Amino acid sequence: MNIKGSSFVTTKAIITEAFGEERWNAFHAGLTQKDGFFNNMIMSVTLIPVEKMIVFFNELCREFFNNDKTQYAMFGKSGAKFVLSPTGPYKSYMLAKDARQFVELNMPKIWSTYFDGGTFTSNFDNNTAHITITGIPVKNNYFEELVMGFNQQAFKIFGEKTTAVKVSSIAAGDDDFRFQLKLKDS
Repeated sequence: MNIKGSSFVTTKAIITEAFGEERWNAFHAGLTQKDGFFNNMIMSVTLIPVEKMIVFFNELCREFFNNDKTQYAMFGKSGAKFVLSPTGPYKSYMLAKDARQFVELNMPKIWSTYFDGGTFTSNFDNNTAHITITGIPVKNNYFEELVMGFNQQAFKIFGEKTTAVKVSSIAAGDDDFRFQLKLKDS
């Protein structure tokens, strides 16, 4: 399964803004020493194996966040803010008329914008988004946190604050990755 290079490009922009270009360049030089894949020019349309992105995010955590892998959720949230904002490249996904339409029609489209594998299904009832992802070849808890963080932030941009609850985890040995985003104050 691959992720589109827009994830890398977005994260590079966020890290460069927060820590400076010199620090990013030093990080990137070290990353290319560890994994030659990152010597390639990565553009927003480049397909990157998810396993390589996990290497990338692990190295980001090590270099910039004292190896705190809970930052994966922050990477997801920051990425959503960047691409789904009113000036972001995927802002059109935020034009849903209500929460049901956003969850059931647009959230799966957001998934397929980024990933060329896995099946994302979602429904909305009782003020809760129920999300199931199957067919993910990677078993990585932090990757799951990244996906949950992105979708939670997307909901926030849509105008709804949520509480995220992980229901099942491929990383923990389950057959699928399921989580719920429960609307607050509902």
